[in-house]
Order: sequence, then C-alpha cells, then structure tokens
Amino acid sequence: MHKFSYDAAAELYPSRRYAKSLARYRRFDRAAEAIRYVIEEMPETWLNGTTLDVNGKRLEGTAIRRLYEAAEYPLERRVAA
Repeated sequence: MHKFSYDAAAELYPSRRYAKSLARYRRFDRAAEAIRYVIEEMPETWLNGTTLDVNGKRLEGTAIRRLYEAAEYPLERRVAA
C-alpha cells in the first residue's frame, strides 16, 4: 500500500449536483489544505459526490473524510463547537 502524500498538489471537483451554486473547481498546493477545505468549509451534504484528484488518484466522500481523521493528517483540525 502506498503512503498518501498530504504535501502533493490536489484538484477539487465538487459534486455536479451543486454546479450552479458556489461550488467550483479549485486547485490546492497541498492535499492537506484541500481536505481541510472539503471537511471544514463545504456543507457536509456536498461531501457525497465531491472528488479530489491527488497524484492521479481520485478520492471521494468517505475516503476524503478518512484522510482528514487519520493520525497522519498534518494540519490542525477545527475544534467542534
């Protein structure tokens, strides 16, 4: 199994269901920043159908959440209110 690189560039493709909303394609210098954006900034309902492309590997919904929740995640997480 390959170790995931949180430092690799990432491209965010929001769910097509929300294409007419504020959801837009975005490019991030680091996958960790893209993951944090998806989990902390986007509405939770948008997670299903959102895709991150990191080093040619496509990650969707639950895979994005698992990376955020992993012990290896390098950024500080938002504290739940």
